[in-house]
Amino acid sequence: MKTAFIFPGQGSQTIGMGLALNDAFPVAKRVFEEVDDALNQKLSTLMFSGDADELMQTQNAQPAIMAVGMAAVKVLEAETGKSISELASCVAGHSLGEYTALCAAGALSITDTAKLLRLRGLAMAEAAKENAGAMAAILALTKEQIADVIANTDLKGQVCVMANDNCPGQIVISGQNEALDAVMAGCQVAGAKRAIKLAVSGGFHSPLMQSAADKMREVLAETPFQNPLVPVICNVLAEPVQDAEQIKDLLVRQVTGSVLWTDSMHQMVGNMGIERFVECGNGKVLNGLVKKTYPDTSVVSIGMPADIEAFLK
Repeated sequence: MKTAFIFPGQGSQTIGMGLALNDAFPVAKRVFEEVDDALNQKLSTLMFSGDADELMQTQNAQPAIMAVGMAAVKVLEAETGKSISELASCVAGHSLGEYTALCAAGALSITDTAKLLRLRGLAMAEAAKENAGAMAAILALTKEQIADVIANTDLKGQVCVMANDNCPGQIVISGQNEALDAVMAGCQVAGAKRAIKLAVSGGFHSPLMQSAADKMREVLAETPFQNPLVPVICNVLAEPVQDAEQIKDLLVRQVTGSVLWTDSMHQMVGNMGIERFVECGNGKVLNGLVKKTYPDTSVVSIGMPADIEAFLK
């Protein structure tokens, strides 16, 4: 069965994440210790039993979510005796999850991935302070309908773009507050079931993040990358890539660009013949998106010891 490993993005963090894996599997514990060492911070303590508001901070949430995803991968590799290249035909991740996917595929070390995500989180938070913005989910409109609303709305010189195409009928827009409010109102007139502001601290995946993209370009240029062992379906193209230098460029573009998750699923199922998705990390957000897009596709979540046991069976 052709399998894709997928990795969640921000919003999947919860206090207690990863604790059961840490306690049950020494290889998972080593992942959390490596992330702690890389960041010179007891991030694992914050994840396992800390303050939810502190964990929600972008610079903490991003490496924490990656750590659980990589702990799940390392446990699967240890328990099956197979490498990621034997278990998966391809990998993909939603926004920051793309970094976890690259780490899982051998393009980055866990230490470098943790450091990159800490810097990415700080850069995005700083950009959000410089250029105030927000995000909103639009339900039950197509990309084309939302694009039409944006094109026909007087944005008064402000920014509003499509940020995440999560699944058919669930698209997230991002931009400055007045422009976002105007587009939300236009979407409701156009027939949106709901237009909901999201609990985020900035207008991510939009031109408002340009300063963060510039910082990531500098950092990524200095970070050693290998060609991934399996194709990585990148967010901004929704196409498989395996060239390390191209991947660096795409990660820079991802900061201000759209996460084409629906197109990525079409790529994996329609063009690559993926029959099963294995979501590694905390929660089941991506499996829900897969089920809404391809209801008959097999989906598995790996975030707890019981999930490992079920996978092995």
